[in-house]
Amino acid sequence: MKLGLQIGYWGAGPPANVPALVAEADRLGYDSMWTAEAYGSDALTPLAWWGSQATRMQLGTSICQMSARTPTAMAMAAITMDHLTNGRFILGLGASGPQVVEGWYGLPYPKPLARTREYVDIVRKVFARDEPVTYDGAHYQLPYAGGTGLGKPVKSIVHPLREDIPIYLAAEGPKNVALTAEIADGWHALFYSTKEDSFYRSALAEGFARPGARRTPEEFEVACIVPVIIHDDVEEAASFYRPVLALYIGGMGARDVNFHNEVFARMGYPDEAKQIQDLYLEGKKTEAAAAVPLSLVEETALVGPREKIRDDLERWHETAVTTMLISGDVATLRTMAELVL
Repeated sequence: MKLGLQIGYWGAGPPANVPALVAEADRLGYDSMWTAEAYGSDALTPLAWWGSQATRMQLGTSICQMSARTPTAMAMAAITMDHLTNGRFILGLGASGPQVVEGWYGLPYPKPLARTREYVDIVRKVFARDEPVTYDGAHYQLPYAGGTGLGKPVKSIVHPLREDIPIYLAAEGPKNVALTAEIADGWHALFYSTKEDSFYRSALAEGFARPGARRTPEEFEVACIVPVIIHDDVEEAASFYRPVLALYIGGMGARDVNFHNEVFARMGYPDEAKQIQDLYLEGKKTEAAAAVPLSLVEETALVGPREKIRDDLERWHETAVTTMLISGDVATLRTMAELVL
């Protein structure tokens, strides 16, 4: 099991003490560090700024939203970052959801799996730099089919440092996970339940079995965000994470299209997920957080005293997860390094 530093996306402003966290994670032997984006801070700028202080860790996006950039713009950024990091960049991509894609980016959301496949195809064509890039897909066309008619196929001026820059995809549903195993180098997992490991392994196996699958199971990475809250009182520790779960279960998506809500329903909490969503959408955020069961928290996070977290880690070692992405203060990073590395 490897460890990664999850910086994530910003709230109202930049998170505090990130340079100290990056330096300590790099010193402790963390394998990677990751930034994200929602509809505020972007993923690439903080990664380049803070990541420039890391001497050995890989630098990854967890995630870049595909609708934020055309495939060729995303490939340009990846090639640039890979050169600047001397081959330590990992491109993490995700489709996001209809509220963000259509509400923030002003683009259509339907058929996200087909759109993802085309997007990754184009990015890899740019990386390969075999010839001027052309593409005739249902969602992307290069050159653009319209306009002036003067569009010209081109290839990157910059020669990629690596033609096989790793691409990880964020996925939650079984079809998305299978697609990820088929076309990507790794999977960004969120709200991974250790009790549902066989479910995830089955979805991954479906993708690995498809003709032309890019990786074997042994070559594939599963990077999972695992919240860690160390506190002598388990309930108190869980209370720090409950508002985050309530936000995603209740507010990250429309009532009838919330992929995070569906994850917890599949996990065995359909009634609880509905109650949390109802409360959250009614503006009762405190009540929504209080409705999150302790068992749900413990399935997807490590909470409680150090000794309990040490014991709970055993079930994570038995899962498909290869890298645990950790956020927290310096003390939390040190404790996890002691327990895992």
